[in-house]
Amino acid sequence: MSDPGDGITAGEGYAVATTLGALGDGPGVRKVRRQLGVTAFGVNVMVLPPAYETGWHFHEEQEELYFVHAGEMEIEFGDGTTHRLEPGGLARVDATTHRRLRNVGEGEAAYFCAGGKDGYVGRDGKVPDAPKDD
Repeated sequence: MSDPGDGITAGEGYAVATTLGALGDGPGVRKVRRQLGVTAFGVNVMVLPPAYETGWHFHEEQEELYFVHAGEMEIEFGDGTTHRLEPGGLARVDATTHRRLRNVGEGEAAYFCAGGKDGYVGRDGKVPDAPKDD
């Protein structure tokens, strides 16, 4: 197990960030995939300053799931609809759907975004034969 003292701990088969702050400070992108070693899908956290609006974007292949961690945001789609999201709010977006997000709250807003393609793996969880005792 390694803990460089920055709030990120890595062990055999796992990595943990104790807080979002362990991944960076201030507005911008938190590179979750790179910093925690995620390899099966794309994932980042975006921190937006008050009144900030992202540009329009879409993807060629990856579907995305947005989860609002903090603040109040709006997500707008290419069809002209806008939806307000508060902490705990979620939005799933097809790859080719045009979208943009804006912080409509008083402080910073943070959202978690995971993207991937080629579908759900299915229920592959298993119970170990015997629990590991520490």
